[in-house]
Amino acid sequence: MVAHSATLAINERLAARRAAGERVVHLGFGEAGLPVLPSVATTLAEAVGRNGYGPVVGSARVRDAAAGHLSRRGLATVGDQMVLAPGSKALLYALVAALPGDVVLPRPSWVSYAAQAAIAGKHAITVPTPRGAGGVPDPDLLDATLRSARMRGREPGVLILTLPDNPTGTIADAETVRRVCEVAEAHDLTVVSDEIYRDLAYDPQRVPSPASYVPERCFVTGGLSKSMALGGWRIGFARFPAGELGTRALDEVTGLASEVWSSLAAPMQEVAAHVLDDPADVTAHIAASRALHERVNKAVHAEFAAVGAVCRPPQAAFYHYPDLEPLRPALARFGITDADSLAGHLLDEHGVGVLSGAVFGDDPRALCFRVATSLLYGETDEQRWQALRSSDPEQLPWIADALAALRTALRSLSASRVVFSSITSSSV
Repeated sequence: MVAHSATLAINERLAARRAAGERVVHLGFGEAGLPVLPSVATTLAEAVGRNGYGPVVGSARVRDAAAGHLSRRGLATVGDQMVLAPGSKALLYALVAALPGDVVLPRPSWVSYAAQAAIAGKHAITVPTPRGAGGVPDPDLLDATLRSARMRGREPGVLILTLPDNPTGTIADAETVRRVCEVAEAHDLTVVSDEIYRDLAYDPQRVPSPASYVPERCFVTGGLSKSMALGGWRIGFARFPAGELGTRALDEVTGLASEVWSSLAAPMQEVAAHVLDDPADVTAHIAASRALHERVNKAVHAEFAAVGAVCRPPQAAFYHYPDLEPLRPALARFGITDADSLAGHLLDEHGVGVLSGAVFGDDPRALCFRVATSLLYGETDEQRWQALRSSDPEQLPWIADALAALRTALRSLSASRVVFSSITSSSV
């Protein structure tokens, strides 16, 4: 049985609570939370009459646009290397299914990677992330893990990396990515680089693509769900490497796509071609989005840091990944002993919705969870546009109220720590 995706499930759960009149600080779901750019809406409206099927991989026009988009970001690409699909999630699954071998993942990592491996009948082999950033396995542990996996009868074949990372909101540095790619090459792994958050890196020039280090064995996926907040429109793309591996995989993915989703909807291909051409209003919109994500995400991160949570500073998009291990003794007084009970307590007692680290493959006993800040921007398009245009968005009343509610919840946990420490000290 395939379980309901944890990210989608929490969004539906929190939406139901809001519909019932409960006040919820929604930090559980990674939807970009912004309105549609007018020129993009116009492009879709003008394409509404395009109701015929097209090529499975996408039209020549949209494939060339996607290739140009990547080429302008330092990854030379031609249209024949590109495939468009209804969301990058579909393409990630198609690659997992088409490429040989079990799937190697950083731990923690996005919830769907391991689930997709299981659906494809493959094992997930996990490696802890390094101290500096998530999204890649620790290169010092990767080689030994792969050797150990083979001794247990596993067949590691596909390494999935996330740059920038979900759930930690961080970016592995170029040297770490290079070392990881060296190990992947030594073990004959293909690499799938999920780069859907690339344009939302606070410094986009800092995102090192594995395709720069192992070009003949690296597949790159992306889409418009995050940078353009078009998640519901389901527009994804993948770049296949030049050479025999890429050609073979492209044939297999095309065959799978032809039997599962046929093609990206024709009107969405027009939208994708328009956006991926990087016109001035699109690049300005993404820049404004990036700035908003950075301001609000860092403001929320500061609230966790203030109570002593261990958390890497965010470097991209709208995620970070706090660890409340320093509060463990006090939290135990509330019956909080692991990630699930911590997330449950925050929601049930304080109306703060976060997603347990356990669903990202982390140790369920750890007091870790993912925070997604992008649904704080407002409940109406008017509020979201105002947030997008504000130079000080965290001071807008609805965002400030959410920050205050989060602060109250976290301080209640922090106060418990102080009380607990005082009791312990006085009883010695």
